[in-house]
Amino acid sequence: MSTHLIGKEHAFGTFSAAHPPALTVRPGAGDLVTFETDDLAYAQMEELRDLGKVTATINPVTGPLLVEGAEPGDALAVHIHDIELAPSGWSVSIPGAGALAEVMGPEFMVRRIPVSDGRVRLTDTLDCAVAPMLGCIGLAPADGEASSVMPSYRSGGNMDLTDARPGSTVLLPVQVPGALLSIGDIHAVMARGESSFVAIEIAGRATVSVDLLKGVDLRAPQVDTGDEWVCVGLGDPVQDSIVMAYESLHAVMLEHGWSRDDAYVVLSALGHTELGGPTGSVTPDPLHPFRPVGAVTLARIAQDVLHHPSR
Repeated sequence: MSTHLIGKEHAFGTFSAAHPPALTVRPGAGDLVTFETDDLAYAQMEELRDLGKVTATINPVTGPLLVEGAEPGDALAVHIHDIELAPSGWSVSIPGAGALAEVMGPEFMVRRIPVSDGRVRLTDTLDCAVAPMLGCIGLAPADGEASSVMPSYRSGGNMDLTDARPGSTVLLPVQVPGALLSIGDIHAVMARGESSFVAIEIAGRATVSVDLLKGVDLRAPQVDTGDEWVCVGLGDPVQDSIVMAYESLHAVMLEHGWSRDDAYVVLSALGHTELGGPTGSVTPDPLHPFRPVGAVTLARIAQDVLHHPSR
């Protein structure tokens, strides 16, 4: 087992097979790879208060990591071991972005958020426990480039899932030889759904290891949190994303030995859905780049139910 660091100088604003690999690893060897991320764009927003003047990449992803033997039709299992946080992060209201854009108005709101001793100081009177997670985790798409801002893709991307946290394994469908994994957009803490489109963003380092699941062809990302199994659904309108998420979770239950009918009954009673991150599932109108189109839905079921004897 070896340890590696991919520095933030290997950062891009897209997921793409055209980006040269920063590192190559053999899957299953247990190598620990640390991805370093930065928050320079938020520092510039604080200074300039004008998105048109920001020169740093917004939501950069570090990588890519080439995984030997990965081919289209496989799945990459990314085990998240640790996320280290910088001493402070950011809460930012970008004009026109997020569900609260109207109430926040046309001006930037930027607040530095201290993070220390496992606590995030949200206001002068309220803090909360850190809950670090990865907003962006994804592979190179089969064709062209995939934005690190929006939408979310079959191959991952800016999904903003609180489930992508230390102790979880994120499963991603491989689209190109080598998979080409990139990671970014660390959060110190984020509410599910990320109402503001920008939660407590923070620079940091994420350490992962990778395994390769040959011949496992996923429709979209899935997450094993240890306590739950989560399937991502993508679609426009939102109902299509709900159907995709439920269908994927039903298929997972069949793989674990459940009959079609038993899985149906159990999901109706114990399978839950919720909206995922705010990025949508369809590329937005370039005139409104922060207005999502389509939806991301998460379907989840408890592991003790999934692994309950089905016969």
